This record gives sequence, C-alpha cells and structure tokens, in this order.
Amino acid sequence: MTFTVLSLILLTVLLSAVAQLTLKLGVTSMNLEAALQSGLVQAGLAAAGSPFVWLGLIIYGFSVALWLWVLSKVDLSVAYPFVGLGFVVTMLFGMFFLQESVTPTRAIGTFCIVVGCVLVGRSA
Repeated sequence: MTFTVLSLILLTVLLSAVAQLTLKLGVTSMNLEAALQSGLVQAGLAAAGSPFVWLGLIIYGFSVALWLWVLSKVDLSVAYPFVGLGFVVTMLFGMFFLQESVTPTRAIGTFCIVVGCVLVGRSA
C-alpha cells in the first residue's frame, strides 16, 4: 500500500469522525431536540434547517467520494478494517469536544480495534 493510499484512507476515517461530531452537534441543538419529541416530520424539518446537520452531511459526502477512490486502488479486505479507526477518533472527539466519559472497558475495546487495524495494514 502506498503512502498516498494510506493517507487517503486515514483522511476518510478522520472526515467520517468529524462528520459524526458535526451531526451530533446538529441534533443536540435545542430546536432539534424539541422537534424530535414532536414527531418524524417536525424532526426532519428541524434537521433540514440545522447548519451543523448540513455541514455533517457535506463532510460525509466528501468522505464517501474519497473512499470510492481508495476502493479503486486497494482490496476491500485491506481498506475496510481501517474504518475501525473511526471508533477511536470518534471516541476521542466525544471525550474532548463533548465531554463524554470513557470507561476503561471502552478504552480497552478501542485499543483492540487499533491493534487489529495495525495487523491488517501490515499484511497488505
């Protein structure tokens, strides 16, 4: 696997985690939380008016476009395990930006995901 391909795989993982964070910020706004209690139509309309939701979707779209390029260059069985790194980045974003607590069990599980990604990456 070339450095460029590996870099783009990692970029897609990072972008996906950023999209998750952005979407979370969008759906936890007070207007959207209230709309979610009112029903699906109201929630959809509130989400459509949320800049964070739109930004998250745009970031996801860009990530998918990069991912398609990655898939054209590497075997799926090699590329896809790196998606597991998204769990790590998303957990860290939750900790640092959303002040979410991370239990030791969750941290150990996330570390196991990292080990698996390293092993798969080295086999390529």
